[in-house]
Amino acid sequence: MKKSVIIVAGGSGKRMGADIPKQFLEIKGKPILLHTIEAFYNYSKAIKIVVVLPENQIDYWQKISSNLDTEIDYEIVAGGKERFFSVQNGLKVVSDTQLVAVHDGVRPFVSQKIIENGFKIAHEFGNAVASIKVKDSYRIIDNQENKYIDRNKLRIIQTPQIFRYDILQRAYEQKFSNLFTDDASVVEKLGHKINLFEGEEKNIKITTKEDLRLA
Repeated sequence: MKKSVIIVAGGSGKRMGADIPKQFLEIKGKPILLHTIEAFYNYSKAIKIVVVLPENQIDYWQKISSNLDTEIDYEIVAGGKERFFSVQNGLKVVSDTQLVAVHDGVRPFVSQKIIENGFKIAHEFGNAVASIKVKDSYRIIDNQENKYIDRNKLRIIQTPQIFRYDILQRAYEQKFSNLFTDDASVVEKLGHKINLFEGEEKNIKITTKEDLRLA
């Protein structure tokens, strides 16, 4: 079964206080985005890799990536105003695949185990969304009141989120909504049950200076 991954990298770096978008910051001499690309390439040399970048960042990425020591073949696609439209644009170039993963460009530590398990579950059930249990205590605020929430009923959602192509394509034909926070919420709106599987705590999304130091 042919597989593809849409790597969405639309960060600006504002929360980092950085001069360049966060996906281009380096860890051990390589941009975060390249680490992410390599994670999927190392999983399968045959997987189709699509990188979605803001249009005004494409030339910059091509300039710095031309100096990187890599022979990985991937396609670059211009993103949209919202993440929803960026994934929509990425889907246009993976129509020849049966399973498609969507992954954050600044989540470079995704393991081979997560990727493999996700594709297996998506193949069987139509979709697979990585998640981890919460360890902290939580309370929900409602007007001036706050109430305890059973943390066993909560999950932190990660990427990759993997789907049968036909399901994800139909989902992204829907009208955009501000309630769409990730691909799972888009597919759920279409009426599909979401299948969670175990992610990993180290599969962090790098968005702040503290995340970068940890990385």
